[in-house]
Amino acid sequence: MILRLQIREFTVLSLLLAAGAVGCHKGEQTVVGVAKNAVKAEHQAQANAQATATELDRQRAQMERIQLPTKSMYVNVHDAGAWANPFLTVDTAALTLRIVVDDANSGANGNSRHQETHLQLNDLAQTLIALPDGAWRYGRVIAIAESSQAKPQDRPKVRRNVEAAIKKLNDLGIVVNEWPVR
Repeated sequence: MILRLQIREFTVLSLLLAAGAVGCHKGEQTVVGVAKNAVKAEHQAQANAQATATELDRQRAQMERIQLPTKSMYVNVHDAGAWANPFLTVDTAALTLRIVVDDANSGANGNSRHQETHLQLNDLAQTLIALPDGAWRYGRVIAIAESSQAKPQDRPKVRRNVEAAIKKLNDLGIVVNEWPVR
């Protein structure tokens, strides 16, 4: 009877140990799976970051065709209408880019006009790259201002958009001349 009891206890103990080993192995497999997924996600994130960095490097290289700004040429310009470089006005939902374009019919008298384009923040880099070199009379500097048309309750969103635009411009190697709200 004692021997039978000991055999039964040994059998129960063996089964418990076997179940524990199987359970540990399954837990180990789960941990290994999670680790593999984490490594895979990290590699994907690195590849995405590399692609983004490569695109930004390409955009920077294209902007380098424009000479560095000459501050003495624009430091005394205080009227938006007199600003001869690209001028960016930021609102809650969109940006307005104004550039000065020489009239084709201007001949020797040097007449020019303003051209405005409405765009999204995501399109800013490509739009600036596409501008003709003549739009950058002061060099690689852009004026930026919050929209005077924005409602007071929208000012925080407009400010966030201005800061996002400034970051993008700085990433492109463009000097930002921020104008006060009027």
